Amino acid sequence: MVKEEMIATAIPGSLLQLENRMLKKILEISENERGPFYVYRQEDIREQCRKFLQIPYYPKSIHFATMANINPDFLRIIREEGMHVFVNSIPHLRAVQQAGFQGDEIVFTASAMDEDSMGIVHESGASLNLDSISQLRTWKRLFGDAPVGIRCNIGQLVDAQATHAGYFIGKESRLGFSGEEIRSLQGDRGINGLHIYVGTDIQNIDYFLTCYRALGTLLPYFPKLEYLNFGGGFGIDESGRDAFPMAAYSRRVSQLMKELSQKVGHPLRLVLEPGRIIGGKAGHFVSRVTDVKERPDRTFIGVNASSVQFPRPLFYPDIARHPVAIVRQGKQVRNISDISTSVYGCSTYSRDFLLRDARLPAAEIGDLLILGNAGSYCTSAFTDFLGFSKPKEYFL
Repeated sequence: MVKEEMIATAIPGSLLQLENRMLKKILEISENERGPFYVYRQEDIREQCRKFLQIPYYPKSIHFATMANINPDFLRIIREEGMHVFVNSIPHLRAVQQAGFQGDEIVFTASAMDEDSMGIVHESGASLNLDSISQLRTWKRLFGDAPVGIRCNIGQLVDAQATHAGYFIGKESRLGFSGEEIRSLQGDRGINGLHIYVGTDIQNIDYFLTCYRALGTLLPYFPKLEYLNFGGGFGIDESGRDAFPMAAYSRRVSQLMKELSQKVGHPLRLVLEPGRIIGGKAGHFVSRVTDVKERPDRTFIGVNASSVQFPRPLFYPDIARHPVAIVRQGKQVRNISDISTSVYGCSTYSRDFLLRDARLPAAEIGDLLILGNAGSYCTSAFTDFLGFSKPKEYFL
């Protein structure tokens, strides 16, 4: 069993290297846009889509997790690349339908669904994964033998690891059917798929494969299986140093699927749900320095933005360490200060920090302060808690 630590060590305040075209785009927008804004590099999004679509196994379907970014232009880009979508709410289902996704191009997985929600998903033709025995009973009462998948908590079969958002499998997780519940369904011909979600921001492909193999041990229980949905959780290293080992992952997951398909005697469809990895590095959050507070042992940089507009550090204060660029008079400042520096937002909320205890270039009022790795779980997690408006989004 895999026992490696799942959370990569962060190096706070790594310097963001802005590509020339991106810097030019940011400067152009900032001439007229005084508030904070996001900019996404389209080619980065497309490149990540292609890496997953090129996994050498068939049949497969790759579904972008829309919780990471629900922007209509973002959805248009991934659709042009041949990606499908994964949603976990009716509003996101409506949004992806408006973007042109239909039927089984959509995977829907949620918890505690009411009957109305089940009816909407059934009518949409989306592929549904249910989260509990009672939900499955309700589904069967409403729709008889209509095929459906189940989310499996395989924590009894592996050494479950906590990722930075907690446990997604194992006794600490509320999600999915327990091992006992899964065994009680043995022979159910209405179950056409098995779904798991291992965790978030994982770089360790050994852990992925250990969990996938554990899910594979459930194949004999269900005679009508069509797919295995291994979920997402593909990591972006907070330090920016290590890319996800996509080539090795592609090779190993393809081999596993071939082995499992041979065991059941027909090709099983591989379903994956990449989220943050698709657009995370493509995004940049741009703010303007409005204050600098010097203290004996540290510096505080104030910006014209709030953590509610860039919420990932608010949700994950211990691990969210986004790389930073400071731009002055059109050029990037590169001399890093030895003073510990924190970037704070323009509210009186005590937790309004966009970055804490980093080594950054010395900033001046009027500089642009740009945070990288801002393409996923940033604007999609915006909240109007403090009254600030949602930042505009632009694409390069």
